Amino acid sequence: MMENRKEDSQQIECRTRSKEHASGMSPEPLVLFGEKTLSFDPIHGYIAFTASAPEGEASERDLIDHPWVQRLRQIHQLQCAWWVFPAAQHTRFQHVLGAMHLASRAAAQLYPSLKQVCPDCPSRGYVESLLRVAALLHDVGHGPFGHFLDQYLLADYGLTHETLGAEIIRREFAPLIRKLRRNPFSSLESHETLDPEQVAFLIVRPKSREDAGQPRWLLFLRSLFCGIYTLDNMDFVLRDAYMTGYNIRAFDLERLLQYSAFSEKGLTIHERGLSALVRFIAVRAELFHSVYYHRTVRAIDITLRDLFLESKPYLFPGNPLEHLDRYREFTDWSLFTDVARWADHPTDSRLRELGQRWRAFLRREIPWKLACERTIVFEEGQSEDATVFSDEKLFEEAFRKRLPQHLRDLPLRFDPARHVYRPGSYAPTAGQNFLYDSATGEIRPLADRELFRQIPLSYRICRVYTQRVEYRKLLARILDAMIRGEPADEVTNV
Repeated sequence: MMENRKEDSQQIECRTRSKEHASGMSPEPLVLFGEKTLSFDPIHGYIAFTASAPEGEASERDLIDHPWVQRLRQIHQLQCAWWVFPAAQHTRFQHVLGAMHLASRAAAQLYPSLKQVCPDCPSRGYVESLLRVAALLHDVGHGPFGHFLDQYLLADYGLTHETLGAEIIRREFAPLIRKLRRNPFSSLESHETLDPEQVAFLIVRPKSREDAGQPRWLLFLRSLFCGIYTLDNMDFVLRDAYMTGYNIRAFDLERLLQYSAFSEKGLTIHERGLSALVRFIAVRAELFHSVYYHRTVRAIDITLRDLFLESKPYLFPGNPLEHLDRYREFTDWSLFTDVARWADHPTDSRLRELGQRWRAFLRREIPWKLACERTIVFEEGQSEDATVFSDEKLFEEAFRKRLPQHLRDLPLRFDPARHVYRPGSYAPTAGQNFLYDSATGEIRPLADRELFRQIPLSYRICRVYTQRVEYRKLLARILDAMIRGEPADEVTNV
């Protein structure tokens, strides 16, 4: 378990009340049984959770200490960026604790309005505990390198870390979840029992706009997991900005929460909080550009992809749903340990060759060098699909046609990294955030407001990587010609 600070109970209570009062929580935390434990976090300060419970119940500590949650200590939050930003060694474990903390912050602010527009919603204790558990477990399906594994392993079986996580919740956590009766700030009513299926529902991004017969209050809560500003991304933007050294106070969390409420349409922000939301969106986009899509980070990603795809048959036996015990042990740590040993395999020459390449990778010997990059920003009304940069294969094919014939097979890698500033109007997760116009008293779509419309829809950083740096100038000229839309037969001369 995490390191606990042993303090006099009165001092803890005093500090907790002061901290929660300053952060907008209830000034009277409810602790009916046992000990409440505080874990200190550099982003949020003290994070509270229940550490014990009466017989027949479970505490939040039982969830936090569960092997499936503890394994998140062995998975970096930033899949490869920690090789570029030395201080960014934080893990998924720290992140999910932070998201759990924000769940209580959100519940304190949003529950009164949720109850007003959805009178049939459960008690404050139920909603708060549901949000806290879903936030704590939302990343439980992640494996080595986080989202990278979704694309290059889980997708082979029609899975994402969210759908896999939902199944882990059903199989591994359901009995514990049903036994939770309280959190540090509220408790369930006597007739209420937490539903693991509702936890699983919240953490899975919808594939369509179908509500699957779920209650309206639960659909509204889903916006806190897959809307524009969520418990997940509010924590990781603050945490990643701080740990990489990008910004120690990335956006105004207090204002964003204080000016949020549930209306008849869903999660709604008052126009006075719109500037804080726009700042949050901008900082998140800047993190993608400067950290997650840093040129060297992406070069490491490309090298990792080549190695992982060749090594995949040796790394995991098949569908994780059929090998959950193996998947629980499958982390950054276990992968790094295994592949480093391959170089010394006594009989398998293929494993030895892969092992030598993995050892070079772990020494951060990256063969791909950035040749050129250009950023394309897409505004309202512009279609990404109309460009060759919408797909890596299309990008490569169009680029190679412009190369001189004798260089058509030049080793190159193409990376049209994409970031969406704001959800498209047709995405399943769109339409969950609204704006309150105080002048008219109307609830409007966010896109109706000029300040929000000024935010681009998306951008792509189009990069070409090479192992032959002497061709950089040529490659840059070809990329510029593509962006200008020049015909492919106008090949740039060497």
